[in-house]
Amino acid sequence: MNTGGSVLLLVLLLVPLVGSLAVAPLRNDDRAAKRVAFGIAIIELTLAGVAWAMYSVADAAAGTRFQLEFAYPWIPAFGTSFALGVDGIALVMIALTALLVPIVMGFSWEEKLPEGRSAASFFALLLATEGLLIGVFAATDVFLFYVFFEAMLVPMYFLIGRFGGPRRQYAAVKFFLYSLLGGLVMLASVIGLFVVSGERLGEGTFTWAELQRIAASVPESTQIWLFLGFFLAFAIKAPLVPFHTWLPDAGAEAPIGVGVLLVGVLDKVGTFGFLRYCLPLFPAASRTLAPLVLVLAVIGVLYGALLAVAQSDLKRFVSYTSVAHFGYIALGIFAFSTQAFAGSVLYMVNHGLTTGMLFIVVGMLIARGGSRLIADYGGVAKLAPLLAGTFLLAGLASLALPGTNSFVSEFLVLIGSFPREPVYTILATVGIIFAALYILWVYQRTMQGPVRGTAVLAALGGPGDGPGTMLDPAVAVKRRGVGFPDLSKREIAVLTPLIVLIVGLGFFPGPVLDVINPSVAATMSEVGLTDPVGGVSR
Repeated sequence: MNTGGSVLLLVLLLVPLVGSLAVAPLRNDDRAAKRVAFGIAIIELTLAGVAWAMYSVADAAAGTRFQLEFAYPWIPAFGTSFALGVDGIALVMIALTALLVPIVMGFSWEEKLPEGRSAASFFALLLATEGLLIGVFAATDVFLFYVFFEAMLVPMYFLIGRFGGPRRQYAAVKFFLYSLLGGLVMLASVIGLFVVSGERLGEGTFTWAELQRIAASVPESTQIWLFLGFFLAFAIKAPLVPFHTWLPDAGAEAPIGVGVLLVGVLDKVGTFGFLRYCLPLFPAASRTLAPLVLVLAVIGVLYGALLAVAQSDLKRFVSYTSVAHFGYIALGIFAFSTQAFAGSVLYMVNHGLTTGMLFIVVGMLIARGGSRLIADYGGVAKLAPLLAGTFLLAGLASLALPGTNSFVSEFLVLIGSFPREPVYTILATVGIIFAALYILWVYQRTMQGPVRGTAVLAALGGPGDGPGTMLDPAVAVKRRGVGFPDLSKREIAVLTPLIVLIVGLGFFPGPVLDVINPSVAATMSEVGLTDPVGGVSR
């Protein structure tokens, strides 16, 4: 029995999960597996568009916390139900997920997989990951959220461990253990919430709305312990320093497409969790522990930027830039203003687009040269000007150049954080200088100057023995004489949606902010603080 009134979110959840089961058996027909998987991803994107159209900003502004709700009694004895619903924050994250998956599939269409691995398994795992991510963002029952939070580790573990680079097993196990540890600690807090709700309501529940209703009456000392369990899991996922060390390894060893989902969406589960669970369910603890989180956020901005400058591996470089960006997102969340909240949520979307594009362009560069080392490239702009141009656009968007999408979100975070947390905001602003340094440094070394680098010269058939270190098994070991072509039509098609959104949201962020603003205003009210800025922005 559907007690919620809409099955759209249930369909959004089931389409990729059922689709993964349909694609997996097609092991002997890679072409069919890819076409079926891509078709399912396009259907999912269409359904996400329908959900966006059905979502009412006016109703959200009038106080409706969740829309498109679906609920079915799951384990009544434990007070849990299979409950789904979206607010503006969840909706934009679902839309981002649905957008990136077909783009990842388009990029991975001609990617050479490790020997003995089938395209059917790879694309099926991508669809399974998509479905579980939708579940994470749409769940309105805390226990259901926890189930999806843990379950999404499984397909990602296999995507990294079976299809990644030379150290894929190490990276996959490290990713899994870090995330599992955080999840187990969070489970203790989930159980604690159930016990506390039983004491307050006379009957335990996992329903988010009921738990939020009693949040203010829970003693602060109890809130702090429960908050820490959720916070640790989300800080690992985000990742915040010092819980970030799994990301560079996982990002470096994951296939490019998997890396896009890893840094573009899966990491956002952590910052989404801060907004959906930590702040509304533990308002007093959030206010008390905010200075600690702000210190970690600023350290992340500066530390991630400095480590990005020091990288010699292109994929690890992109991973460390994400550590810095997540510091800004956490700063905006724990600065407690609707403007900073809105900036952080928009930053989550924009980071998925810009870093996703940067990861893809890096993958295209590696596919041509066969090496992940920055020193193995030089003068690429002379050989592949479109590739160099897209690299520059993604890099400039990553450093928040005005006119790109990231500028709007970063500006909102900083201007919204300053009234309440001026010191932390000023320190974080220094990270902008480092961002310009590491982006332009890598671009200058790989794209500008004379044609050089063993990867480039070997691809052109010049002197040398090929790339200094062949780190990626997804490309052929022998690169001599294969050329260094510019972007193909398929690659242009993959990048075009990202380019359009990066530029479009840089000038017209209003449609996304309109969806976000009522939800961040509701979150601000649930935290129990007045807005130091005085409202949200468009």
